[in-house]
Amino acid sequence: MEINFLKTILDNREGCLIVAENLPKYQQLKEFIIRYIVENNLNAHDPLFTENELAAKFNMSRHTVRKALDELENEGWIYRKQGVGTFCADRSVIKKIDDKNIAVITTYVSDYIFPRIIKGIDQVLTKEGYTILLYNTNNKIEKEIDILENIMTKNIKGVIIEPTKSALPHINIDYFEQLKRRGIPYIFINSYYEELKPSYIIQDDEGGGFVVTEHLIQLGHRNILGIFKSDDNQGLNRYKGYIRALRQYGIKIREDNIVWYTTEEMRTKPQEMVKKIFEGTGDKPSAIVCYNDQIAMWVIEALRNLGLTVPNDVSIVGFDDSDYAVLSDIKLTTIVHPKEEMGRQAAKALFKLMEMGNKAFENPITICVKPELKIRTSAKSIEAKEVKV
Repeated sequence: MEINFLKTILDNREGCLIVAENLPKYQQLKEFIIRYIVENNLNAHDPLFTENELAAKFNMSRHTVRKALDELENEGWIYRKQGVGTFCADRSVIKKIDDKNIAVITTYVSDYIFPRIIKGIDQVLTKEGYTILLYNTNNKIEKEIDILENIMTKNIKGVIIEPTKSALPHINIDYFEQLKRRGIPYIFINSYYEELKPSYIIQDDEGGGFVVTEHLIQLGHRNILGIFKSDDNQGLNRYKGYIRALRQYGIKIREDNIVWYTTEEMRTKPQEMVKKIFEGTGDKPSAIVCYNDQIAMWVIEALRNLGLTVPNDVSIVGFDDSDYAVLSDIKLTTIVHPKEEMGRQAAKALFKLMEMGNKAFENPITICVKPELKIRTSAKSIEAKEVKV
């Protein structure tokens, strides 16, 4: 690689420090250089930018540039030869500052089922002397990209990741190819990006959707509303299970009995559609299959605002057996999500992948947890004609 080429890169990287503008200038410069090394797969001894080039391009003092380069050299990313230049260090001998770090990326951190999943992961990692670098995407694709770019600049041993909007075509697949090239194994939890054919641990969401719907059918319900999330694979698969149960029991599938919502619509559309359906004319659903427990509780609130009670007027079932399922006066019938156990299994599987080296990408570990129905009081039996399978 020629210095002139590096100068061209600098000339075309306007605004490249903006991603970290809340950090001190020297730290921003450090992250830029690390990211440049990682993204371009630089080899040991490849030349890097000179102090003069960096100072001129980013309008920084020589003191600031030198501080950034000093820290990068101390951390083992670069080395300098006086009068010759700055060069990429041999990555195989980089100081093991982050030698026992595992990146854990979830869609959310502080609510719903995620704290208990993280707890299960931490139980295994801490026991083995590893530290969690915890990130959350808030289920935003751009945030996931930022996080993946960030972890590329760190020495990590592996990644456990819950994918963002897994039902959508993704623009971040290249980042996982970078992890593969660097020999860093990863495992998905709850869902996965099918294009990668990766290691994963998931629930049988289609089977779970079938089980909760079948439960309502066996209680005598025939007019069953389904509410599903459209931008992740869990929602699509739970919908498939719902449809399969209706078909298996010979119940007519009604398009107006299916409500779809996206991440951005989560707090509004399910409740709005329930209000519209139950205030309308015609035959009302006697039961509702909800995408998860959180949606179920919001739907119960919407029904209460209409003067309806659960389960006397409408039966409700959820998914995940979260705290929502038992904290309310309505105890929710739901599919069990083995949160901590799935976290532990994900961490143990990652260790196996780490031991496999490059073969981890050729022989992925795939685990699918079968559904278990937890019956409580949110669904009740009604009179109906017998339905034969």
